[in-house]
Amino acid sequence: MNKNYLPIYFAIATAFGIIVGYFFSGNTARFSKVSAHEQKVKRLINFIQRDYVDEVDTDQLLDGAIAEMLTKLDPHSVYIPKENLQAVTESMQGNFVGIGVQFRLIKDTITVIHPMEGGPSVKKGILAGDRILMADEDTLFGKSLRNRQILKRLKGKPSSKVKLQVYRKSNDSLFDVTVKRGKINIKSVDVAYMLNDSVGYIKLDRFAQNTYREFKTSLDDLLTKGMTDLVLDLRGNGGGFIHIANKIVDEFLEDDKLIVFTKNNGGETVESFATEKGDFEEGGLYVLIDENSASASEIVAGALQDNDKGTIIGRRSFGKGLVQEEMDLGDGSAVRLTTARYYTPTGRSIQKPYNIGLELKNPNALRNSVNYGDEVESRYRNGELFNKDSIKLIDSLQYETPKGKIVYGGGGIVPDVFVPIDTTAYLPAIFFTPMNEFAFNYVDNHRRELNELSFEAFVNDFDKEGEISDEFFDKVKDKRISSQTREKLRKLLKINIARELFNDEGWYRLNHLDDNMIKQVFELEKK
Repeated sequence: MNKNYLPIYFAIATAFGIIVGYFFSGNTARFSKVSAHEQKVKRLINFIQRDYVDEVDTDQLLDGAIAEMLTKLDPHSVYIPKENLQAVTESMQGNFVGIGVQFRLIKDTITVIHPMEGGPSVKKGILAGDRILMADEDTLFGKSLRNRQILKRLKGKPSSKVKLQVYRKSNDSLFDVTVKRGKINIKSVDVAYMLNDSVGYIKLDRFAQNTYREFKTSLDDLLTKGMTDLVLDLRGNGGGFIHIANKIVDEFLEDDKLIVFTKNNGGETVESFATEKGDFEEGGLYVLIDENSASASEIVAGALQDNDKGTIIGRRSFGKGLVQEEMDLGDGSAVRLTTARYYTPTGRSIQKPYNIGLELKNPNALRNSVNYGDEVESRYRNGELFNKDSIKLIDSLQYETPKGKIVYGGGGIVPDVFVPIDTTAYLPAIFFTPMNEFAFNYVDNHRRELNELSFEAFVNDFDKEGEISDEFFDKVKDKRISSQTREKLRKLLKINIARELFNDEGWYRLNHLDDNMIKQVFELEKK
């Protein structure tokens, strides 16, 4: 924000802060007081517009003031500007209207990485590797367009049409195709497949409106393939809708088991229970979590752990136990406001500290010795990601499950089986961009023969002699690569090529061959 705006910005933010203070106090006349302070803010804005020495964008000031005000409440109450609301809504709803392609901008040209199954582009014959040069009269190549500018031309209203000019490298052809835009599903289940004859695997990316439907389809499919035990991977899953998390937990818990309960500022409690609908109540279950598993992911892990169902594997989860509700501000923007806390069946709050009570009573108080947003990074520094004994547990927040297992509240879900972070998988960032480019170019130049390979043949036979990875090393021209790093790069290059060729499933399945949490599952299976 322009530095000239700062005094005005903080004045407006302070005025809004006064409103918040009155609104959340117990004063019986709070609504009349809010009205009076609303008038104060309006007058201030009028003074700025009429009398301030420089021209000021008051919309920008208000956006900044609202965002600043919400930071005084908690870390998860946020302002969503109108220009961002559509993308946020699409992500949570799990769909958007467009032509249905995953693309990447390669050398200033929109390149189709994967046409989405069943989408409008697949129906019109668009293939991976095709270059989209024009959309209607708009030239899309050679312009260094940003993703938002590209999406604006490819997205649109349902059933609207866009004429694309496409270049296909595999046969050096240029053609036009008209695509009718349709509703495109944003995947929640990244991948679902059988790890072996009896153990299935489902990776959940989010808890959007369409997540349960996708999850149930995947679960049913794996059951038909003989699955008796399931690995539910919630690593990196930042959460989403609570009611979707409840429906997924319901598949695993017996009738009438408590899943979660919420409590608002008036003390009103809402409980959610499992029903008779569960289709995997008797199956074995492993849930994978890490330091980036949050919110709805923690509801799932907490509900299962507190009901002695399955085994939670990994590292302590993020620690977000607050419920947000999206509220429309009337101008295309919205706020996502915290309206309740949620608790696991044993009564645990897993929200990590952020000192909201202290903050409101004493505005000058320090928020925390560790900044809330940097808390996960601090776990790396204090050794928690490497050693379970480094997790700081609070005895006063100790709870007991029905079978006598001790669990803890106060900040995330502590797993039943700890798996340290694998630092041996880390590689210098300088390799990532050239490796991604090499992987794409290799597949792009050998697409015909590679498309003949099954996944199993790719895993067993591709680059057996290391000639392709050697070609990559020649391009990198870094003679300082150690033999250990070189071996990691060979594996990662093959994984990246698998992603280009087999999409997400190829990437995950190859990664799982060296995944320590998956290895831990099989160790437990042996027992």
